[in-house]
Amino acid sequence: MPRPHQPRLLQLLHGLTALLVPLAWLSGLVVLSQNDGRWGRLPFTLPGDWVDVHGSFGALLWPVALLFGVYALGPGRWRLSQWGNALPLLALALAVGSGKAMQEDWLRQGQLDQLVYQLHLLAWLLLAVAVLVHLLTLLRRGGWPLLRSMLPR
Repeated sequence: MPRPHQPRLLQLLHGLTALLVPLAWLSGLVVLSQNDGRWGRLPFTLPGDWVDVHGSFGALLWPVALLFGVYALGPGRWRLSQWGNALPLLALALAVGSGKAMQEDWLRQGQLDQLVYQLHLLAWLLLAVAVLVHLLTLLRRGGWPLLRSMLPR
């Protein structure tokens, strides 16, 4: 069976996204724990302003997600016909878009009922599920060789 091959640009964009999404998600958990806490808190606290840290990861993720979306609608369009590929990209767009629409001071001021904030929380939950579905469908379709082919070399 021949080894799967992915275009270099797809590998680069996928690799950057795969690096930044977990960093944004984990820093978002710290922000959620320290500034919201309605669903529990982490058993430890970390020093620093994690709203800014999370926002920095989001600021780095925004152009990568935009380029990934442009690639997906252009040369990668045929891959979007598989819902396991389209779902994470849509969830990422919702998460990044709602994050850009938020104001940092909402959390610092305890304004947790903002609709955009609620949408952002939902988007990150959807993104976590979508990435899991994405990985499972890739494993089912091509196994470990297909997953390894997505890593930049």
